[in-house]
Amino acid sequence: MPPDGDPWLLRLKRASREPAVTLICVPYAGGNPALFRSWADALDDNVGLVAVRLPGRGSRIKEPSCADWATLLARASAALAPLLDAPHAFFGHSFGGRTAYELAHLAAAEHPGRTVRLFVSGCRSPNRHRRPHLHPLPDAEFRAALRDMGGMPEDLLASEPLMRMLVPAVRSDLRLAELWDDRAATPLDVPLTVLYGRDDPIDPLAAMADWPAFGGRGCELVELPGAHFFVDSHRGLVLDVINERLGTSGATAGGRPRGAGHS
Repeated sequence: MPPDGDPWLLRLKRASREPAVTLICVPYAGGNPALFRSWADALDDNVGLVAVRLPGRGSRIKEPSCADWATLLARASAALAPLLDAPHAFFGHSFGGRTAYELAHLAAAEHPGRTVRLFVSGCRSPNRHRRPHLHPLPDAEFRAALRDMGGMPEDLLASEPLMRMLVPAVRSDLRLAELWDDRAATPLDVPLTVLYGRDDPIDPLAAMADWPAFGGRGCELVELPGAHFFVDSHRGLVLDVINERLGTSGATAGGRPRGAGHS
């Protein structure tokens, strides 16, 4: 586990049972890694929990965000290296899903066989592109688009000082997310679980249906109720899916989480 105070990694839970696996989580655009703190008690005892602390948000909000994928992935992958020789899985939502997918590719190359699963949530497949782009919008229009997307509390949107600090990181993350494309030469040799919201207007099933082409060791698509931020609104169902795939007390891998549908 990373030491307390690691600038890149937030340790949230240590596994207390075997076979232990560490779940490495990446938040959505501008998301504070502390969002995953509420997951710790709900994960099975054999699942440890670490969140990636990217610059520009949370305790690193005064640091500039990484301006390109190469820099972000090189720095995050180096920080994660001590964890990657042991069994681990990645989870990421939206922008975090793209980041988790790229980190899983790097981990598969440098630490083969240690990534047991990748969870990609609310995230289009690499070959799908969303238009129009939001990241170049003028400030007022950009903030209006954030409100329309949901996921940001109204009190945060109404706080000018907080928004002045947060908007640059969100815009930078969205820029990377919107310009992201298929960077890998081969499919990822890791089991892949893809979660999508039944009523997601941003990354609906049509934007995610091609993910099986990017998972060389099998891919399942799991439908959950909710819109783009179902990871917050239906957190319990998301954790059911994770526990069933990683936990020792869950159902057989590939089983049906309560209240969820599979495609």
